[in-house]
Amino acid sequence: MKLTKKSHACVRLEKDGRTLVLDPGGFTERDAAVGADAILVTHEHPDHFDEGRLRAALEANPAAGVWTLRAVADRLAAAFPGRVHTVGHGDTFTAAGFDVQVHGELHAVIHPDLPRITNVGYLIDDGRVFHPGDALTVPGQPVETLLAPVQAPWNKIAEVIDYVREVAPGRVYDVHDALLTDLARPIYDTHLGNLGGAEHVRLAPGASAEV
Repeated sequence: MKLTKKSHACVRLEKDGRTLVLDPGGFTERDAAVGADAILVTHEHPDHFDEGRLRAALEANPAAGVWTLRAVADRLAAAFPGRVHTVGHGDTFTAAGFDVQVHGELHAVIHPDLPRITNVGYLIDDGRVFHPGDALTVPGQPVETLLAPVQAPWNKIAEVIDYVREVAPGRVYDVHDALLTDLARPIYDTHLGNLGGAEHVRLAPGASAEV
C-alpha cells in the first residue's frame, strides 16, 4: 500500500490501482481528493472537511463514494444519492477495495465551555493504517502505521507521546501538523522519536512511503 502525505490531516492511500483519501479539508491542497475512488471524513471541522473539494471529487468521478459521520453526510447526500454513506463507531465496510473499521465517537475536548462534536477514526485493512481524526482514540487492536495528530488546539506533546505508547504501532507518521512552524518541527520529532516507543517518520506534503 502506498501512503502519500498531503498537507495537514489528509493522506492518500493507493492499492491495486485504486485510491482512498482521508480528510481532504481546507488546509490541504485543492486537488487532494481528485482521482479518489473513495473518501473518508472523520468530522465536520473545516480543516478536515471542505464541501467544495468533496463535491468536485464526486463530480469528477461518478463512481466515487464518501463514507463519513452524519453531520457531514447530511450536507452531501441529497446531491449525490446512493454515494454518501453514514457510519459510526463499530461499523465495518469496504471502500474502493480497502477494508475499513470505524472507531471512536467524540472529538477531543478543546475547552470545557465548547460542546463536543462527533469524530470517528478509520482503521484500514486490519490495522495497516489508523487515522483517528481529532481524537486520541485507541482502536484496541494491533496497528502497523499510526497517523498521529501531533499538534492541535486540543492537545499537547505529552498526550501525543502517551497516545503513541498506548496504541504501540510499528511506526508513526505525523498528521495534523499545518500549524507547526519549521522551527518547531525538530522539537516534536525529537520528543516523539525518543519517547514514543515506535519508529517516528515525518513526511513532507507530497512525499510517499510504502506501508
